[in-house]
Amino acid sequence: MSTPLGPAFWRLYAASAVSNLADGINLVALPLLAATLTRDPVQVAGLTSLAFLPWLLFALPAGAVVDRVDRKRAMAAANAVRALALGALAVTALTGTASLVVLYAVAFAVGVAETVYDSAARAMLPQVVRREQLDHGNGLLTTAEEASQGFIGAPLGSVLFALAVAAPLVTTAGGFLLAAVLVGGIAGAHRPARPDGPRTTIRRDVAEGVGWLWRHRFLRGLTLVSASTSFTQSMTTGVLVLFALDTLHVGEAGYGLLLTAAGVGAVVGGLTAAPLARAVGRTATLVAGSVLAAVTLGAMAFTDDGVVAGALFAGGTAGVLFWNVLTMSLRQALIPEELFGRVQGGYRTLVWGGIPLGALVGGVLADATSVPTVFAVAGAAELVLAGVLWRLLVVHRDLVAGAFDDEDEDD
Repeated sequence: MSTPLGPAFWRLYAASAVSNLADGINLVALPLLAATLTRDPVQVAGLTSLAFLPWLLFALPAGAVVDRVDRKRAMAAANAVRALALGALAVTALTGTASLVVLYAVAFAVGVAETVYDSAARAMLPQVVRREQLDHGNGLLTTAEEASQGFIGAPLGSVLFALAVAAPLVTTAGGFLLAAVLVGGIAGAHRPARPDGPRTTIRRDVAEGVGWLWRHRFLRGLTLVSASTSFTQSMTTGVLVLFALDTLHVGEAGYGLLLTAAGVGAVVGGLTAAPLARAVGRTATLVAGSVLAAVTLGAMAFTDDGVVAGALFAGGTAGVLFWNVLTMSLRQALIPEELFGRVQGGYRTLVWGGIPLGALVGGVLADATSVPTVFAVAGAAELVLAGVLWRLLVVHRDLVAGAFDDEDEDD
């Protein structure tokens, strides 16, 4: 019988659910706001680029910071910053002064705060659950994240945007403030233990984390595969709103429902990743998820039916969640707790840093060809990367199996 998850985890879970509800509303509202300001694919994709550019620029120092401070305080402060930025954008919407420049600036500021929040949240989980509970904890957190964003946040964002452009922005600002209060209420201190010795600089801490990651052959390979997959996946993310509006012709409400379909797949993937890995093996589950994500993404290029596209999007998102849950648990099990923020910062710099580049490339490709072409190219590239992932996991199968003392890798 598994050990119950404690109250600290459930506080973290509640804060994550509320914070991701706000994220889900933003996921719909900000692209829709961009689409009211321009229909240029490059400029619309530029919103995604600027939202994720902070991961390329600040993931490393953010990781170093969360290895120095109380992680729950870092999460609370980051959410307060996000609330302030979105409140400012709401004011421009109410006064009729919203512009692409303002929208880009807010998306960038929210992204900077997210580098701190997400780095701290992922580093904090191993402090509140046992190692054998990581898959379970990650599965619950990821499911809450996707359910909040897809089931509730996406359709709510569409409805609020239809009522008034400022409505979703005010709602998300309030949501981030509430999440800050919830995470601040977690009992105890969550500052990582650091070895005794002279005080180091942020720069030296960053170098230590990057060096550790580079010397770890398996995690180095996983990082490169993850970064390449992230790049190809994000080629479609930046033009998804145009795919919904101009290819599927489902309108603003339909765009929210498309994201809701993705939320369905995410919940299924998040809840089944851990039991499936126990049943058939971590390697088989990860590779199957990667193939599923690739095939469904490519197939979306060949339909203009909203229902079919929603079903494909749901299936692909389930595959992505297999990846998210299981690779996060692997990193949390393999990376020393006192180094996690910095090593995760190096990982996220490449993986999430590829998102703004991929979104920009997707926008340029869509402008030169068509939006469906972007989906076809991205799906084909991801299928190749699934083969690379399979080879990496097979070569390091003993390490993958040994990361969790209570399970056997039998694939």
